[in-house]
Amino acid sequence: MEHPVEHVWAILTDNEELKKWFLELSVGEPSKGGFMKFDMPDGKFEQLEIFEHTLFTVLEFDWFGDVVRFELHPEQGGCLMIFTEKFTTTTEQRIKDLAGWHVCLDVIKSLLDGEPIDFRDAEWKKWHSNYEQAINELMIADKE
Repeated sequence: MEHPVEHVWAILTDNEELKKWFLELSVGEPSKGGFMKFDMPDGKFEQLEIFEHTLFTVLEFDWFGDVVRFELHPEQGGCLMIFTEKFTTTTEQRIKDLAGWHVCLDVIKSLLDGEPIDFRDAEWKKWHSNYEQAINELMIADKE
């Protein structure tokens, strides 16, 4: 990304910036052992524990039993952002999550680049189909 680490960190951890790309997610207590908040459709909040919070470097937190991690590495002219999701079970919800995170990363880049964002639903459907196919192929290969 051609953006300073501080700008990318802000889009991940500043609630005003965060809601631009993930409306339901906010930072509750920004520290290791703190929590992210997920606004459930019924109006309740789910607290997602933060496992690692190192300023301008790592944000890792629980994702409903899985783990998501953002790592930022300074580079000349910007930074490298690495996103990982570790999951233990493959369910339809996990496939939806993978597609959702993929689109979120694209939206983050668009926001940082100052570009309009008008592709979320179509992109999510495309990526959901791609991830569903890839996961199914992995499950078939694993059974062989």
